[in-house]
Amino acid sequence: MNLVSIITPAFNSEKFIAETIMSVLNQTYQDWEMIIVDDCSTDKTAEIILSFQEKDSRIIYLRNEINKGSAFSRNLALRKAKGKWIAFLDSDDVWLPNKLEKQIEYMTENNCHFSYTNYSEIDENSNETGVILTGPKIITRHKMLAYCWPGCLTIMYDAEFVGLIQTIDIRINEEYALWINVSKKTDCYLLDENLAKYRRHSNSLSHQSYLKLIKWHYLMFRKLDNNVVASLILTAGNLIFGVYKKIVYRRKVSKGERLKG
Repeated sequence: MNLVSIITPAFNSEKFIAETIMSVLNQTYQDWEMIIVDDCSTDKTAEIILSFQEKDSRIIYLRNEINKGSAFSRNLALRKAKGKWIAFLDSDDVWLPNKLEKQIEYMTENNCHFSYTNYSEIDENSNETGVILTGPKIITRHKMLAYCWPGCLTIMYDAEFVGLIQTIDIRINEEYALWINVSKKTDCYLLDENLAKYRRHSNSLSHQSYLKLIKWHYLMFRKLDNNVVASLILTAGNLIFGVYKKIVYRRKVSKGERLKG
């Protein structure tokens, strides 16, 4: 077995962090380390994480002395990571128990170094909303620039092949910039199974205004060394493909189908 390093930035996550950690502890694949970087939380986030760490040394707790944002926290965790495989799980999302096992098996059998999976949406109370999201079977660098198809909670890459990757230090969209950097090294492949649950709530990126999303996308592309014209074109393309994803890759299932599944 090869070690998986799970990257988890956290900030004021007391409401959800225990469920997130439990979804890692319940994995069928047990060779992992979970690096949680607390971005100077002011609630009980640290207390909850440390209570888990006392029982399981695979949980690694780091804390920023001042709030520095998720980009800094992810970069710090990536520098500390020791695993062959790098996976990402935000502090309000959860994995299905066989997520790591199935994804590593898929990547090993297909000799791929960068992959993602389908995921479903849950609400603040962990209830399924009935929405399932997927994406293209293969995401090349050009496709990754066109839109952020993968869900952060589903990403895994081979650190031995890709090497140490750091993202640009921005407050929003830094994970998308990270995938763009990884896609310079290798294409991203879809494991077409629902293996994770994304929590949609008032603080989710998807709840931000379109004007803010446009601004953040533009700033990200500029910081990735694109000129003004290229950044505007890429931002416009992201808006178009965002609509395309909702039409083609977003599926709503009935309550009956969910219960059956």
